[in-house]
Amino acid sequence: MREITVRVPPELVDLADARGVGVEEQVEEAVRRYMSTEEAVVRHHAMRLAMRHASLLRRLGE
Repeated sequence: MREITVRVPPELVDLADARGVGVEEQVEEAVRRYMSTEEAVVRHHAMRLAMRHASLLRRLGE
C-alpha cells in the first residue's frame, strides 16, 4: 500500500474528533467511500457499453 501526505482541513479534524476517531481513520473512510462511488460509476458505464455492443462482442468471441 502506498502512503501519501494529505493536508486535512480543520472541519475534517473536528469531524474526526466528534466521532471519536483519528484523523487518519476519517481520511481512510472518506477515500474508501469515494473509491466505492467511482467504482460503481465505472461499472455502470462498462455495463452500458457492453450491452450497447453485445452483438459485436459476441462476434469477436467466436
